[in-house]
Amino acid sequence: MLEKLRKPEILLMLMATAVPLSFATWTTLLNNFSIERAAFTGAEIGILQSLREIPGFLAFAVVYLLLFIREQRLAYISLILLGGGTLITGWFPSALGLYITTMIMSIGFHYYETLQTSLSLQWLGKQQAPHVMGKIIGVASFTSIVIYGVIWLTRTVLELDYIWIYALGGGLSVLIAVFCWVLYPTYPEKVTQHKKVVLRKRYWLYYALTFMSGARRQIFIVFAGFLMVEKFGYSVKAIAMLFLINAAMNVYIAPKIGKLIGHIGERKALIIEYVGLFIVFTAYAFVEDHRIAAGLYVIDHLFFAMAIAIKTYFQKIADPRDISATAAVGFTINHIAAVFLPVLLGVVWLSSPALVFLCGSVMALISLLLSLNIPSTPQPGNEVIMGHKGLATETG
Repeated sequence: MLEKLRKPEILLMLMATAVPLSFATWTTLLNNFSIERAAFTGAEIGILQSLREIPGFLAFAVVYLLLFIREQRLAYISLILLGGGTLITGWFPSALGLYITTMIMSIGFHYYETLQTSLSLQWLGKQQAPHVMGKIIGVASFTSIVIYGVIWLTRTVLELDYIWIYALGGGLSVLIAVFCWVLYPTYPEKVTQHKKVVLRKRYWLYYALTFMSGARRQIFIVFAGFLMVEKFGYSVKAIAMLFLINAAMNVYIAPKIGKLIGHIGERKALIIEYVGLFIVFTAYAFVEDHRIAAGLYVIDHLFFAMAIAIKTYFQKIADPRDISATAAVGFTINHIAAVFLPVLLGVVWLSSPALVFLCGSVMALISLLLSLNIPSTPQPGNEVIMGHKGLATETG
């Protein structure tokens, strides 16, 4: 029985439970904790959120760490940093304390997410990857539901202090990471990975899709929720309920989406996503009914699972030696938009919130055009329909 559980895909799902235990705890408590205990204003929270994105922007540095430590072990260490940074947050109720603990947590989170993508693409076969990656999203969503319930129980019923809730969520992440480290074997690399930054012309479409995916993520994370509060007056309880609905639907739907991608292929899956996003973003711009807006918010979130198709597209066209390095570079590219887009669109928001979402519609159209360039059977040497192509033996 134990040997059946010691499979790479089970390990990936187990590690996936560790992430929301910390990250959902951190994000759910952050605003209240920072205001009540650290006396944050908009300036401090803006600085903190900018600091939080820096490790994502520097994710490419993971490849240099792989010169000294195996990828699987680095994933465990990243989870321990994520959990450890969350665990100690409650003991440092000051601006400097939150900046430091946030950086520790964020380094662990972003580096683990980079490594999780890389390990998934290396360990999972091309046929099973979409379905298993959908299951991983579902497992993480289920864990998020559990942690939301625990936070409500500990704050509302048990009235525990922030210190102990942060310690509980972060501590459980650390325990899971240590458990995995001890129980699971070190799986050998099927192909030795490059230990340097890799940029290849034939991956240009993957880079472009990844960048646009990061830009679309900012529209949802920064502005969709803000619209719900500013325009429709949603309370903290109502927003929390939307989070719960999103997580609950992902538990069931994300594995189905992964299976669908495996069945219809990356090209059709991404076309469906971007047509849907164009409709959703355009509707955001003109919606006047709070119930319709809530429905758009839920649909918008469900489309995130379709991003699996970008990863599995890369898996099919990649030189197996490039997976670790390109996953790190891809994560950095994905976060470029996080550095400048919220600021630029925040200025636009002041004059026209609708225009922000129409910008999102334009992004969806650009992504749609890019997805139309994916071949029906992507593989090395057949990466795109039009534009630069390469060979499996290409070295630069």
